Amino acid sequence: MISHVVMWKLKDISDGDEVVRRLKSLDGRIPGLISIEAGADTNRSEAAWDVVLVSTHDSKEALDSYQVHPEHVEVRNFIGSVASERAVVDFPG
Repeated sequence: MISHVVMWKLKDISDGDEVVRRLKSLDGRIPGLISIEAGADTNRSEAAWDVVLVSTHDSKEALDSYQVHPEHVEVRNFIGSVASERAVVDFPG
């Protein structure tokens, strides 16, 4: 199993709910995706990021397949259009 954590800073924080909705729409639609959680920040401190994704996958290969799956690519492209920064961590567990 591998966990995939991504955080974004958005150009306009009002897009946060739409980013979360689109990420959650991937649940149950991509083989090897065990779970997916996403949420918009409520902290609003300077250190906070605007949206976070935490997903778990069967394996590194399943994560690699998720990355190129057409439904994920569509969501990724939207997020790319509204995000100003991105941070990611993948770890086994």
